[in-house]
Amino acid sequence: MTRRVSSSSSSSTTSVHVTALDGLVNVNSLFTIAVFVGLSLTTPGQRSLESRSACDAGTDMAKKLLVFEVVSFSFFLWSSLVAQGLKLALNLLNSKDTDEAFRAHINLKALRLGMLGSAIGSVMGCLFLVLSMVNVIQIRLGVLSCGSKAAVHAVTAMVVLVSSALVLYISTAIYAFTH
Repeated sequence: MTRRVSSSSSSSTTSVHVTALDGLVNVNSLFTIAVFVGLSLTTPGQRSLESRSACDAGTDMAKKLLVFEVVSFSFFLWSSLVAQGLKLALNLLNSKDTDEAFRAHINLKALRLGMLGSAIGSVMGCLFLVLSMVNVIQIRLGVLSCGSKAAVHAVTAMVVLVSSALVLYISTAIYAFTH
């Protein structure tokens, strides 16, 4: 069943949705750039900056990095495409031309579900991006198991900052969806 919103509240409500979706797509674009930077910074057989050869990462870590980067990119792309599709539907729904043949009728539950799915895709992309960055750090600064202080500090700082930001993002999204 499609629920219609009155035209006066529809344009103001959906402009907020479109703005939120724009922000999500922009952030996903920045993260996608980070994915490609991570890929470009690593080469097979690369020595770490740690002086001990035992701290050098093996090819298995480079393979994991590639897999995490591809999965992260896939989540960001999926999230962005869902958000762009929702934006298209919202813009068609709020078209000022009443004689337009292609006018979208969007179910508000489907809109909320799509926005939630897009947000979850971004969170999953962030998680896999963090995993890939842990591998980049280990390849460049030395594996964590060898006790490289620089690698441990970098990974710790990244995990603490990103996880706290994700907790804030998820909390805000849950609050927005429940109120």
